[in-house]
Amino acid sequence: MRGADVHGSERGSEPGAVGGSGADQEFLSLERELAVFLRRARASSGEMAREVHPDLESAAYGLLVRLESAGPQRATDLAGYIGVGKATMSRQLRALEALGLVAREPDPADGRAWLVHLTDEGLARFRSVRDARRDRYVRKLADWDRAEVAELARLLHQLNARAED
Repeated sequence: MRGADVHGSERGSEPGAVGGSGADQEFLSLERELAVFLRRARASSGEMAREVHPDLESAAYGLLVRLESAGPQRATDLAGYIGVGKATMSRQLRALEALGLVAREPDPADGRAWLVHLTDEGLARFRSVRDARRDRYVRKLADWDRAEVAELARLLHQLNARAED
């Protein structure tokens, strides 16, 4: 038995067929689409980072997203959430501090620790870029039903949640 994948190309669905079973083909299609999505997302993050500040590294944009959504965080918590080491996180936070986008304050729960938070300038710049990005999504998905957009968000959330395990 043969069928078409999401791109309309023929695929084998019988055991032993070139490319594996039908289920394997669905996961290969998923992998392919996620690879394209992630490549575009990285490029987009770089553009958005430069819109926040011309000297901002693209990787640091995710820190701004996290700080805006979750509030003040310890550097170690940010490193764990983003999936980088302490040294990388320290370097990125120093760069963000130098640009005036984040600041540190003593953690009231532990005087030895520091919390990182967005400055007023960092928050204003981030929100301006985020709102422009949201407007692009609205335009690109204008012909989608709102339920489809909600379902895509739900499925991506589910995928992200499983990646944290």
